[in-house]
Amino acid sequence: MPTNLETTRLILRRFTNDDLEPFLAYRSDPEVSRYQGWSEPYTRDMAEEFIRDLVIRQPGEPGEWFQWAIELRASGEMIGDCAFYLLERDPRQAEIGVTLSRAHQGSGYAREAIERLMEYLFGELGLHRVCANCDPENKPAWQILERMGFRREAHFIENLWFKGYYASEYWYAMLRREWESI
Repeated sequence: MPTNLETTRLILRRFTNDDLEPFLAYRSDPEVSRYQGWSEPYTRDMAEEFIRDLVIRQPGEPGEWFQWAIELRASGEMIGDCAFYLLERDPRQAEIGVTLSRAHQGSGYAREAIERLMEYLFGELGLHRVCANCDPENKPAWQILERMGFRREAHFIENLWFKGYYASEYWYAMLRREWESI
């Protein structure tokens, strides 16, 4: 498995202990966490445990999320993370996700990271299908997926108890043959 996935502007790399402060900062930002599976306060202990776990985890273990830190190539600044999860019941399928600090949203970094992750998943791991989900209110997230050619396969209405209310979800997917034809 590769240590780094690189793009023109980004390096997707393993987390290190040096990532603690920027990771804790964006995980603690209510605007960043709004549609994510964690809640604030996101404590230092939680962040330390998360990074400690990722340092020893290997990418591509079915049933386990793996996250790469997203680093700006030009400055070395850690600005977010991107993740994938191989389905336990069928490890040729994966779910993906991406999180960026608020200061780095809207600059095309999320799409760039997802594109490189997709190249890795379909090319290097030889997966069959990749899916992603997002809240319909998170317009920037679903717009990125749609611009990339993901197909919206479902719109679940108030199907998920999430942070004290029933949230809705859009589910997207792409097959390897669809990715290769883009």
